[in-house]
This record gives sequence, structure tokens and C-alpha cells, in this order.
Amino acid sequence: MSEQAHPPHDHAHHEHGAGCDHEHGHAPPVDADNQRRVFWAMLVTGGFMAVEVAGGLISGSLALLADAGHMLTDTASLALAWFAFKLGRKPADNARSYGYQRFQVLAAFVNGATLLAIVGWIAVEAVGRLLNPQPVMGATMMAVAVLGLVVNLVAFRLLHGGDQHNLNLRGAALHVMGDLLGSVAAIAAGVVILTTGWTPIDPLLSLLVAGLILRSAWMLVRQSGHILLEGTPSHLDIEEIKRELPAAVPAISDVHHVHAWSLTAERPLVTLHANVRTGADHSRVLQAIKTHLSERFAVEHSTVQLEPGPCADDTREDGCRDANKP
Repeated sequence: MSEQAHPPHDHAHHEHGAGCDHEHGHAPPVDADNQRRVFWAMLVTGGFMAVEVAGGLISGSLALLADAGHMLTDTASLALAWFAFKLGRKPADNARSYGYQRFQVLAAFVNGATLLAIVGWIAVEAVGRLLNPQPVMGATMMAVAVLGLVVNLVAFRLLHGGDQHNLNLRGAALHVMGDLLGSVAAIAAGVVILTTGWTPIDPLLSLLVAGLILRSAWMLVRQSGHILLEGTPSHLDIEEIKRELPAAVPAISDVHHVHAWSLTAERPLVTLHANVRTGADHSRVLQAIKTHLSERFAVEHSTVQLEPGPCADDTREDGCRDANKP
């Protein structure tokens, strides 16, 4: 994880304005509620994990064992998500000028990658079971799966009530949702086995569950990876910002060196340079730019460099140029 949350450009005279949020290290208040929800979901999931592992081993059900293995990783994943929220609430310091909130995104990436690995494991095991069928104790499988469904519903309800824009919480909820689907699949497989004796339904439903969580897991990895790579937030268009700001704030003639990234999925950040026309009130121009970024693009923190003349970066000997241009 980068210690610097934006590209290292030499913006020599940043102006933030009176309304600017300088508290980079303060986590949003909603994170306290998210942290509490993840903690209780972790306890519920971890407490049932041992029961499901034992049930899967006794019954010989792959669907139940797959769900149990998933719950094992879920307990660790929920613990990681809880720790990420706890760490994210620490204030900024000299080593982490933006605080520790980005760790939530890293936790979401790890959780997503773990889900992808679980999907792969389930697929391999399911194919093996289809090629070499094994006996399954449908009654034991059903009993443990029903109890697991109740536990997963409780955990999912806890997490679903939190902030769904938070990638860390979404990663935790996705793990639990996978467990919930696994319990449903195990119940369905148990019904089929008890009524027909057809055991291939167990690995087939396991493959179905793996397919259902694959897309969501990939989306989580892609979105969190995009943030970790300082990618432009999906709702922001840099070229649109360059076009709109001079029209919305007539006192500026040009906007350049625009960079946009996210501290977390909920906190987009922008830096930019703006050429100011002669005689304009810099304080009012600055406030107008920030107001437009906030109201039009939902950017609550921006770093703006006002320039009365040519861009200082473009005239430096090192040939610094706008990174947005090819």
C-alpha cells in the first residue's frame, strides 16, 4: 500500500480554502457502526464453523464441507475486515498523512482474492466428486445445513444493515452471502439425496454456488485494485472537469494537471491547477471551484493551485508536463 495517496507532483502553492476538510485521518462516523456489525458477524460465523466442519466430515457432503471451508475463511476475513475498520479510525501521523483508512481497501482486495481461491477449490473438488462419486449422509447434511442457514442469515442481516458503499463491508458481506448460498445448496442437495438417492446433485450444486459468487468476487477485486492503483473514481471524468470548471467559474481561463483518485470508495480526492484571469479575487475563485467540485462531482476534498501566469510545473527544467496528456 502506497504511503502517498496521490501522485508525487510538486504542487508548490496548494490552496485549500476555508471550507476544506483537513482531517484526513478521521474515519467517517459510520465506520464505527460498520466495525460493530462486522465484529458480531465474525462471532456468529466463527462459533458455528466448528459445527459445520464436523457435520461435513460425518455426512461426507462436499457441499457442506465446501460451505464449512468457506466459513473458516470467512471468520478470518471478517476478522481482517474488523481490524481494518479499527485501524482506519486511527488519526493521521507523519508516516501516514492520510491516516489508515486505505487499509480497508486492502482488506477488501484480500477478501476478494480469497473468494476467488475458494471458488477454484470448490470447482476442483466438485469435478473430482463427479468423476469419483462418494456416499453422502443426507439427513446429517440437512440438519447441519439448516442450522448453518439460520446462522448465515443472522450474519448477513448484520452486515447488510451497514454502509453498502464501503468496499471493506461489502467484502465481508460477500463472504457471508457465499456461505448463505452454500447452506441453501446443501439443503437442496440433502432433499434430493433423501428423496432420490442421487448423490451427484451435491457437487453440481457446489459448482452452482461457486459460479454465483465468482462474478461478485471478481468485481470486488477489480474495484479495490483500482483504488489501490490510484485509479480515477468511476463517477469522475477528468476531461469533463476540465471543460466544466472554466464555464462554471468565468474568472479562470484554463484547468490542467487534474488528478483524481480515492482514499476509500467513499472518499474521492482531486488535485488541479487553474489559471486565474487578471484582477480576479483568488479567495472567491478558490471557493467557487471547490463549491462546483462538491456540488457537481461530489468531491468534498480538493487541492487547488491557482496560477496568475504560466504553469510553474510546465516551465521547470525537468520538463514536468500534464500527466493527463499523452
